[in-house]
Amino acid sequence: MSSARLRNVTNLVQGYIDDGRLPGALSLVARGGKVVHLETYGEMDEERHKAVQLDTIFRFYSMTKPIASVGLMMLYEEGRFQLEDPASRFIPELKNLKVITGGSADNPQVREPAREMSIRDLLTHMSGLVARDRISPVGELYRRAGLKGGDSDFALADLPRRLAGIPLQVDPGTQWIYGISTDLVGLLCEVISGLSFDQYLQERILGPLGMEDTAFSVPDSKLDRFAALYAPDPGGSPRYKLVDDPEMSGYRSRTYFSGAGGILSTAGDYYRFCKMLLNGGQLDGVRILGPRTLQLMSLNHLPGGQDLATVGQLTGETSREGIGFGLGFAMLLDPAVAQIIGTPGEYYWGGAASTAFFVNPSEELIMLFLTQLRPSSTYPIRRELRSTIYSAITN
Repeated sequence: MSSARLRNVTNLVQGYIDDGRLPGALSLVARGGKVVHLETYGEMDEERHKAVQLDTIFRFYSMTKPIASVGLMMLYEEGRFQLEDPASRFIPELKNLKVITGGSADNPQVREPAREMSIRDLLTHMSGLVARDRISPVGELYRRAGLKGGDSDFALADLPRRLAGIPLQVDPGTQWIYGISTDLVGLLCEVISGLSFDQYLQERILGPLGMEDTAFSVPDSKLDRFAALYAPDPGGSPRYKLVDDPEMSGYRSRTYFSGAGGILSTAGDYYRFCKMLLNGGQLDGVRILGPRTLQLMSLNHLPGGQDLATVGQLTGETSREGIGFGLGFAMLLDPAVAQIIGTPGEYYWGGAASTAFFVNPSEELIMLFLTQLRPSSTYPIRRELRSTIYSAITN
């Protein structure tokens, strides 16, 4: 890769900092097993004038999903379930869920589903479940049930009971809807393994990979490294405002271990996870997944090989056209249709605070971008980063 062209990455991100659009950030690019670009920018906590460091702890939100999905597929490799198995085999409360056809949250009209949701439906967001912030009767029922993602004040094991009387938005397997499916992926890890989800991840993935700063909460001993969270403030200068102070954050203590969006981590830790993926499921002599399992996960599992523009209602941390979805992350199907630079087969995901990663097996390429501005739709920096990174490849 061209070191001169990689300076475009630095210039792009630094421009966001200089313009007051982002408080701070970290960018990492690796190719062929070597880090070829690593920069920190700005401040992780403006109120305390603390600069972003290599070991800054960030909220990764939906970038938890690939970790949870890898965790469940490790159990698949042990023959503990099949993808087409009904999720109710392990979570009985999911068996008799109806599908909403109309009405209101107070009086929903429902019917029987065409079929039960499968475990693959949960991994692919084709379960019929939605997000708690969806503006619909189903979303309202989630809110009434106390569903608050990682901020929920109950244990993950209590989620099925709260979902039991709430209808699905659509028939399982018919539409891709971004929502709480991966929380149930985490619960499946818990039920099948017999360990709490946080303990399961620690014993099977985080510990073996040496991801020492990755967890669902931040201990007092690491609080000094925890970044602040910001949101857009269009009339302000800078153009963001504090919305979660590290010292008063709910991440100081958690009871609900969200597979959909609960993880805190660092650049170094998540890079090790990405290296494991790029290496076909192993890192430094530790095998997490078999390479064929990872290949299965990174295939497009949308019905008929369609893209998210065809079957997706809400697409979360990605665009729609030319994008497929596998078992835990999106993948690029057609760069021309997606109107982004890249290579078919690249897989990726992002988080609500504008974080992002991608892994490109054919180019042996990893990208990791970390900042703390929510929502992720505020700026197109993820697409802009692709342009600067891929244009630096010279052979």
